[in-house]
Amino acid sequence: MVNVGIIGVGLVGSELISQLAAHANSTPRISVIALTNSSKQLLSTPTYSPIDLSTWKQALQTQGTTANLSAFVDYVSNSPTPAIIVDNTASQEIASQYPLFLKKGLHVVTPNKKAFSGAETLYKEIVEEAKKNKKLVFNESTVGAGLPVISTLKDLIRTGDKINRIEGIFSGTLSYIFNEFSKPGDDKGKNFSEIVKIAKDNGYTEPDPRDDLNGLDVARKVVILGRITGMNLSLDTLPVENIVPEPLRNLATSSEFLSRLSEFDSHFDNLKQTAKNNNQTLRYVGVIDPIGGESGVKLVSLPSSHPFASLKGSDNIIAFTTQRFPNPLIIQGAGAGAAVTAFGIFSDILKIADRLES
Repeated sequence: MVNVGIIGVGLVGSELISQLAAHANSTPRISVIALTNSSKQLLSTPTYSPIDLSTWKQALQTQGTTANLSAFVDYVSNSPTPAIIVDNTASQEIASQYPLFLKKGLHVVTPNKKAFSGAETLYKEIVEEAKKNKKLVFNESTVGAGLPVISTLKDLIRTGDKINRIEGIFSGTLSYIFNEFSKPGDDKGKNFSEIVKIAKDNGYTEPDPRDDLNGLDVARKVVILGRITGMNLSLDTLPVENIVPEPLRNLATSSEFLSRLSEFDSHFDNLKQTAKNNNQTLRYVGVIDPIGGESGVKLVSLPSSHPFASLKGSDNIIAFTTQRFPNPLIIQGAGAGAAVTAFGIFSDILKIADRLES
């Protein structure tokens, strides 16, 4: 039996609990014993018994106590059987405590990118504490949600393959925007500003679309993958192209940004037309380049025959070029959304449970 404490029960956390509940009969060795959000926490009663996942929302509201992360972690770490902390937040504060979780004997599963793309000192401390305490840290959902990106990269490295280059469309938001804006053979199409507004209305973007268009989310994923390959990448030094027009970057509100974005449609139309004249399409791409040292995040023009040019919807696509795969190994599929992100987290939990049982 593996006990699980879940931090963050919002969109992704709730979906994870639903998936755990739906498969409770087929995964009886996983027991959720603690839940918390920013205000309340629920610890199982009797102590270390499974929480009823069919009524957890009501129980959290009616039986939950004031959230106390330290007490929550202590409870889970004192579990009589191996335990996992699942962090479903995007909190830097919680990410910074992963070394403490590991010292307390907990395994860690998370989609939180902050611990693996932020300060290199924290990243190294997590790796060292996991090794020292013989604990597992799985973060598949930090890159590509449920797509097997990190596990594939680690398998390539573990088996002695040489990574020559990794490149991909890592943002579902930017994938959708440029798949709609710059289509092979599309002579008409909508203006860039119109597509951004549609993406926001459909819930594809952050509340402020500038948080997608500035490239930081893609940069975090590039740093995460780069560090796994052994590169000393950081957000401070990685070249990142911010495609938010400079006059709009410091506007006070997202609504003002959206209302003025149309002023720059001609700029984006010119980029698209230049690409089209060369039988190319625009795509926002992240690159990890261990050999040439040209890692970065930028808007590029790609031949219409390129695999990235034919991408549809908000899919992600990642290409690994290695010694064994000179023709790139390609992973493609939904790279965002609560269901696939929760799937990636659930899968990581099962991997830990499998290892502990073996």
